[in-house]
Amino acid sequence: MRISKIIVLLLTTMSLSAPSAKLRVVTTLPDFASLAEDIGGGRVQAQALILGTQNPHFVDPKPSFILAVNQADLLVCIGMQLEAGWLPVLLTQSRNHRVQVGSPGYLDASIFITPKEVPNQADRSMGDVHASGNPHYYTSPTEMFKVARGIYSKLVELDPEGRSQYTSSWTRFRDHYKSKLEQWHQKVAGLRGKPVVVYHTSWIYFLDWAGLRRLGALEPKPGIPPSAAHITRLIAATRSQGVYQVWREIYHPDRLSALFAKKVDARLIALPSMVGAAPDIQTVVDKFDRMIELVSETGRNPS
Repeated sequence: MRISKIIVLLLTTMSLSAPSAKLRVVTTLPDFASLAEDIGGGRVQAQALILGTQNPHFVDPKPSFILAVNQADLLVCIGMQLEAGWLPVLLTQSRNHRVQVGSPGYLDASIFITPKEVPNQADRSMGDVHASGNPHYYTSPTEMFKVARGIYSKLVELDPEGRSQYTSSWTRFRDHYKSKLEQWHQKVAGLRGKPVVVYHTSWIYFLDWAGLRRLGALEPKPGIPPSAAHITRLIAATRSQGVYQVWREIYHPDRLSALFAKKVDARLIALPSMVGAAPDIQTVVDKFDRMIELVSETGRNPS
């Protein structure tokens, strides 16, 4: 039996099964699933499709993902075309009218944030540039707070009977998060103006929040792998500018990153951009605690 027929059979069987008492939330970004669990508590069952160790641009739409989306009451995505290569296929094959674009159960989290790096025009010659702006807003503590508030509102909308529980959980989350924001701001206060070089242009939201500045990127264009020639030019352009750190996400290769960091005498940092990037990063607060701990480290790149 072909895989497509198996999927149809499974979807039919699952649709006839007893409905879950919990609101079923499927998210692309693991951070969104963590937020849904924090705010939803026992009324929510959340599942993320992307692993925290995975490049969100490139995800294989597995049959298990189709089944998960088929059963979802709410789908939360990053938006801004980041998942354009794989999410539409899942939505179509899921046959779930509740979570299609425009339906109450479809939530594009980017509607809550303030986009950065929105191009006047975008074409493939510019690399992986998104027409709606840079989609990596989940690296900013303040933008993720906006998303958390949006998820809270959507949970109340879809499950009004749980309003009091959602509101109680949201209030507790909000107060704790605002306290953490104050701590994080204090920890990065001394970093303002420090220059960093990034692997991929994922960090503009965090850089702006922390007050650091980006000198350049190891990728010559977004999504285009670094070349030896580009790295050589970047070393020449930045070596005299006192590069503070070099940042890469954990799923990017480190050979050329390490070479560049050594040549400019800077510390190479593998930053966790998503929940689940390390076993002990289980929540959004965990993620930003670790990010801010790492960027606050001083000292040169280990030899």
